[in-house]
Amino acid sequence: MPSQHSAYVTDIPPGRGALRTARSWLHSDAPSRSLNGLWRFRLSPTVPVAEDFAAGGFDDSGWDSIPVPAHWVLQGDGAYDRPIYTNIQFPFPIDPPYVPDENPTGDYRRHFDIPADWSEAERVLLRFDGVESVFKVWVNGDEIGNAAGSRLAHEFDVTSSVRPGDNVIAVRVHQWSAASYLEDQDQWWLPGIFRDVTVIARPAGGIEDVWLRTGFENGHGRIEAEITADAAAFPVTLCLPELGIERVWATPADVAPFDVDSVEPWSAEQPRLYDVTVSTAAETIAMRVGFRTVEIRGDRFLVNGRRVVFHGMNRHETHPERGRVFDEEHAREDLARMKRFNVNAIRTSHYPPHPRLLDLADELGFWVVLECDLETHGFGTINWAGNPSDDPAWREAYLDRIQRTVERDKNHPSIVIWSLGNESGTGSNLAAMSAWVHARDAGRPVHYEGDYTGEYTDIYSRMYSSVLETEQIGTDGSRSPLLSCTPAQGARQRTKPFLLCEYAHAMGNGPGALDQYEALVHEHPRLHGGFVWEWRDHGILTTAPDGTPYYAYGGDFGEVVHDGNFVMDGMLLSNDVPTPGLHEYKAVAQPVRFTFDGDDVAITNLRHSADTSDLRFRWRVEHDGTLVDSGDMEVPVVAAGESARVPLPRIPLAQDSETWLTIDAVLAAETAWAREGHVIATAQLDRSTRRPAGGVRPQTDWRQSNGTLTLGIAEFVDGALVRLAGRAVAGPRLELFRAPTDNDEAASLRDEESDASIAGVSNAELWRRDGLDRLTTRRVSVERTAEALRTIDKVSAANSALSVMVESVWSLEGGELELRVEIEPSSGWLTVWPRIGIRFDLPDGAAPIDGAEWFGLGPLESYPDSLRAAHTGRFSSTIRDLSVDYARPQETGHRSQLRQLTLTSAGSKVLRIVTFPDGRGRRPGFTLSRHTPQQIAQAGHPFELPDSTTSHLIIDAAQHGLGSRACGPDVWPEFALRPEARTIRLRIAAG
Repeated sequence: MPSQHSAYVTDIPPGRGALRTARSWLHSDAPSRSLNGLWRFRLSPTVPVAEDFAAGGFDDSGWDSIPVPAHWVLQGDGAYDRPIYTNIQFPFPIDPPYVPDENPTGDYRRHFDIPADWSEAERVLLRFDGVESVFKVWVNGDEIGNAAGSRLAHEFDVTSSVRPGDNVIAVRVHQWSAASYLEDQDQWWLPGIFRDVTVIARPAGGIEDVWLRTGFENGHGRIEAEITADAAAFPVTLCLPELGIERVWATPADVAPFDVDSVEPWSAEQPRLYDVTVSTAAETIAMRVGFRTVEIRGDRFLVNGRRVVFHGMNRHETHPERGRVFDEEHAREDLARMKRFNVNAIRTSHYPPHPRLLDLADELGFWVVLECDLETHGFGTINWAGNPSDDPAWREAYLDRIQRTVERDKNHPSIVIWSLGNESGTGSNLAAMSAWVHARDAGRPVHYEGDYTGEYTDIYSRMYSSVLETEQIGTDGSRSPLLSCTPAQGARQRTKPFLLCEYAHAMGNGPGALDQYEALVHEHPRLHGGFVWEWRDHGILTTAPDGTPYYAYGGDFGEVVHDGNFVMDGMLLSNDVPTPGLHEYKAVAQPVRFTFDGDDVAITNLRHSADTSDLRFRWRVEHDGTLVDSGDMEVPVVAAGESARVPLPRIPLAQDSETWLTIDAVLAAETAWAREGHVIATAQLDRSTRRPAGGVRPQTDWRQSNGTLTLGIAEFVDGALVRLAGRAVAGPRLELFRAPTDNDEAASLRDEESDASIAGVSNAELWRRDGLDRLTTRRVSVERTAEALRTIDKVSAANSALSVMVESVWSLEGGELELRVEIEPSSGWLTVWPRIGIRFDLPDGAAPIDGAEWFGLGPLESYPDSLRAAHTGRFSSTIRDLSVDYARPQETGHRSQLRQLTLTSAGSKVLRIVTFPDGRGRRPGFTLSRHTPQQIAQAGHPFELPDSTTSHLIIDAAQHGLGSRACGPDVWPEFALRPEARTIRLRIAAG
């Protein structure tokens, strides 16, 4: 039996002593004191029984000091235990509501001062905004109570325990508790007091709570006020100075809705806020309100009468050094970055964020799906046996969580949907949560993806449905099987707006097919977009044994169970660097569409409510990537949802180079989230004069040779290339392998979109099975003419009868060195290939190859199903910046549709390569790296990559797509690379 002192750890939440009536997070002029700062701290490996530490005279001089807010596992360089990452797994036995005796427990103490004039306060409250996972509080030795709900606010009445002058607060925090079964949210388990602690003086005659419900229709606003205060606190005055409004309510019965004329609505694009004060003689509350009406009409989700498309991100609170500790400056920049990348919505996965974040969302403009602090995903591993979601014993805990969620954040106009939580199965407790929300707030719908039958929610929501299935849902949905649904239930779901609460799993290099999902949203109005999983990687900054800093993931802290790098699945790297996937997302979600038609362009405004008066349109013309003309376009103001047809500028054409017109829509003035000139949308038009590619001169007088000769800048020994332009070179060798991406490594179930995958087996496993990472070469023949060399190689792997024949022809064409490689696989290959390319190894010699200049797609990496962010132009980069530092090293750095490439060394041009399209007009791509694909594949972290003395250039005839198979659909068949014959043709010259 647990001791009487610690039984609350395994009591089913919510706990005892905290005020049960939750309140809004309000900006009040009532006195308060922050208790943030250094606290005395000790950590015990299990739950201590003795509670003498709570007494005022206890000697804590031998304890350490720790900041609050903070997670103790991120303090003291590992002195206070270590972080644990799991996605679904519980890191303790599944034995609800019990947890192990080995339960790290942190004891906190600090002194704080109460001013003498606080004796006039009616009450003194102690507020905790976030503690993981369960905690008990003492003030001056008095036991105040305990609470659970890590990402929820709890207030305690400490009036009878505090005194003017010095006071002592003691808090005991346990890492594991019964509440942990409700908080399995695919993130690091990070115990401690990680949000603000505040002591608050509540004045007599003050305002306990305020809720200003707002509405908007046809230029008119409406305010429905709910004032929670004693009758003696009245009169209550509401002032909206900007509109000249003052309402004085003498009694509670006088509080009534009222209309406001000539207001501007709030939306995510135009986040118009009005300053409001609500006051009594004793207290003034400052608020910012936005006028907007949320409704579902048929299968459309509307705000202010217009359909909303969510270009959203699932956003955890995470930082590589602070964990979930809030930093306003960083959070503001985080949201501003979202805006710059055309993100307009946030799902607060899977708990309410720090309340200040929602103030920023109101101000900067986001549609917010506010999610309750709830997930029981670990029960899925035992077929949901014992899942609390349908257990009446847990109902109060569920209701307490949703009530605290809604009550704290109900005033925010940015919140347009309440979400009950995530991946908690289904059951009567979730239905009860939904019923409570519907009764409390009829102005916002309820979401929960796990309500597959649509019994208690208002939105049809899914995770990771394929493009094909999503398309079927967008029509009548009759061909789309609905999970666990009867025909009647399925028919009901198909009458609702559809939302992808998670899609496009952004793990490592990817995701692909973003543009396909976006196209469906514009084709089928009941599809309302969705939320990418997820916004940022959760790496924790730590150091390798040699002191090299890196971003750690699951398993790096010696966890008993963990889920590896599945926590590194963001559009943003842990160090705030946007991934190429985020750039792709920006291009796909751009709110202005350009459609070229002859000498005109149609400009369509895809926004919800904003016209284009905040934009200007710039154009430029380039010949082979060199600027030749530019200017501004005269574009009329285009209303939301409308189009305008505009003539193109005069485009000077070139006979001997490609001609490209680029149009950018840019901000005409600085905003709160971006500078003037920031590009929000772009498009390109190819106006090149078509020129036939030069033919290959046939060779007829081949004869056997030892292959030792010089052809222009190339030197060969025994048929092998050894030098180019005086530099040592090895190759070209056939390269079919790429360091598997996280999507390549995933063994998802086969879906209807992929006919080249095997259920339960990853592509990477198949590639290794077929030996693509360990190919060997047998030279079949070497032949030459006076000005040419031909080699034929058979490439295969140990213990495999599969092979590829490679014919390489080197020749001098008009005095220039040309290479043509013909690649032809044998029959019998059954799976996709990662790439079809040739690799050149370039040892450092006197100076390494350290950069590239190219004409092709850029500036960032691109792949067959992730090309929208790339545009045709001339670019340059160091070899280091060509690659992305994904948390787990993997395929990176490929640039598509290459025309010309120059390799550089210490600023000097070394080698110049011109490419030719193949017979079907397909252009090759390139990758330049300091490591081979095989070396990259063997490293678990960037610091594990070996020191390099060679640069490696791969010219790819083709690459396999990216997909999002790590948690989602495989690569679409159009972008899957099947074994096939390919040709690579290059001209190579000294730089």
